[in-house]
Amino acid sequence: MLHDLVILVVVAVPVVAMAQRFRVPSVVGFLVTGIAVGPHALGLIGDADAVAGLAELGVVLLLFAIGLELSLGRIVRMGRLVFQGGLLQLAGTMAVVALFLVAVRPAGAAVFLGALVALSSTAIVLKVYGDRGELDTPYARVAVAIVLFQDLAIVPLLILVPLVDPSAAVTRTDLFRMLASVAVLAGLVAGGRWVVPWVLEQVVGLRNRELFTLCIGLFGLVAAWMVSLVGLSMPVGAFVAGLVISESEYGFQALSDVVPFRDAFSGIFFMSVGMLADPGFVVRHPVPVLAAAAGIVLVKGGVTTLVARTLRRPWVTGLQTGLALAQVGEFSFILLDQAPGGLIDAWTYQVFLAAAVLTMLAAPFLIAIAGPLATRGRLVRATTGGHDPALTDHAIIVGYGLAGRRLAGVLHAAGFPFVVLEQNGHTVRTAREQGMPVLFGDGSRRDVLERIGIARARVIVFSISAPTEERRGVAIARDLNPDVHIIVRTRYVASIDELTRLGASDVVVEEFEAALELFAKVLGHYGIPSTTVHEEVEAVRAEHYGMLRGRPAADIRVDPLEHLAVVDALEVVRVEPGAMAVGSDPASLDLRQRTGAAVIAVFRDGAVHYTPDPSLAFAVGDLVVLIGDRDARRAACRMLGTGVGGG
Repeated sequence: MLHDLVILVVVAVPVVAMAQRFRVPSVVGFLVTGIAVGPHALGLIGDADAVAGLAELGVVLLLFAIGLELSLGRIVRMGRLVFQGGLLQLAGTMAVVALFLVAVRPAGAAVFLGALVALSSTAIVLKVYGDRGELDTPYARVAVAIVLFQDLAIVPLLILVPLVDPSAAVTRTDLFRMLASVAVLAGLVAGGRWVVPWVLEQVVGLRNRELFTLCIGLFGLVAAWMVSLVGLSMPVGAFVAGLVISESEYGFQALSDVVPFRDAFSGIFFMSVGMLADPGFVVRHPVPVLAAAAGIVLVKGGVTTLVARTLRRPWVTGLQTGLALAQVGEFSFILLDQAPGGLIDAWTYQVFLAAAVLTMLAAPFLIAIAGPLATRGRLVRATTGGHDPALTDHAIIVGYGLAGRRLAGVLHAAGFPFVVLEQNGHTVRTAREQGMPVLFGDGSRRDVLERIGIARARVIVFSISAPTEERRGVAIARDLNPDVHIIVRTRYVASIDELTRLGASDVVVEEFEAALELFAKVLGHYGIPSTTVHEEVEAVRAEHYGMLRGRPAADIRVDPLEHLAVVDALEVVRVEPGAMAVGSDPASLDLRQRTGAAVIAVFRDGAVHYTPDPSLAFAVGDLVVLIGDRDARRAACRMLGTGVGGG
């Protein structure tokens, strides 16, 4: 096993590195590695069963980590998207595949193959969308919701597999095993919700990181072992254990401890899947394999697109979601491994396996072309009803999320002309009912921007979480109107230079804006005047966050701290009981002559006296703003009762 493992890792390292180079998910690299070294290709590993033990451990850790990443609370919050979208997609795909195959396959086998086809790859979907920075887009949210349901559905699917075997009758023992499986799973959920948090609380109290990690691994392995006793797959138990632990306050730390092991061993799992594929079989039977792969993509893409429409999502979102889920997933191989011997024949097994691997290899490229494909033809139309074609000097807001709604609300209240573009049909209808000028359309399309008057607009704001659409929209907007002011809100630091090169006037990075807010709060706490703080914040923005991005000092045009010497000239001091100054005014104290410090403002009872009356007597609790050098302020502070100064 060690010999085979060394070969796998040696080959995987350059292959996965090359995949990263071409922005292909590492899952694809692992599959290619498995195909290359497997018994059907180079034969470096002659027996795939040699790494079966490590592969099974890999899928146990993979499902355990997926369970930890999921959250029952998150699933409940997504509600309709998860349960309606997921159920319709799963049932619809199974029905279409079963109806198509029932003429040439037994009914049970047709339903089972439908279940295999219906499941998509959570690992690929999350990885590709994460790498593309599109996890917050409307189509990614729908896709993730559906794969969440598929992940949950694997448990009942595995329990029901024996019922579809045409070669075996369901006996009393089978029914007892299914009931025992349900009981064990229920016990795991119950124990996980009450016992596991208590145990982890005791472990955390010991402040031993290794013990905490050991306990987390123990819970996952025990759950996997318990479900194996009743005939279920070990990964199912690990998945349930992860799902339950994710609900505790220790779920996030548990996930961080498991992720390194998951990444290593799940790679072995995907390589073992690749080793099962036979390239020679594809060469000998290209038509059925390619037809099966194309059929999977078309059926899953079509069903998922229609499901997205039932969720009141536009055709664009539906098609992008459909192509994202058009591949076969890792759970399909787990389900296939549990299939009874008489359910599918060897030829069908190889056709499905080869087609499944092809769809997984194609998945990143399908996701990449989904956007351009969805925005062609008649799938995108700008709805200009109610829009004034003579609108000029207006603002265009692309995206009606939280930031877009707030900006629109401010513009609406101030009476400035504006129009909003949004691709969520339900959001558009709701906003229009509220009297907001929100239109359905894609703000990254030339014809849509032309129809809403980009040539006459003063400013356009891209408030969407889709880097590809942001870049395309900025380039088109700048081409259509060289004078328009383009503001882009992005979550990604890497987008700044590219967006600026394409024509963005201002790029607002969420992470850096939070840092600037902290910057301003800290300076304000040290008594820096608000005008100075504003100047410094704007200086950082003017050089595109260069200071925060770690640019060399020579590359930063503005020193954001060059004017902060004012901190050495100001002092804010409170008048204390018993102080010499109580009851006296600055003139009677002769404060300026005696100390060298001058009073420039007094704060009392919520009122600010910027040019204090010389006869205004100091009272206990007054906040006095002094200006002067350090020694002068120190002397004035002693008269006002603090005994300190010059900070």
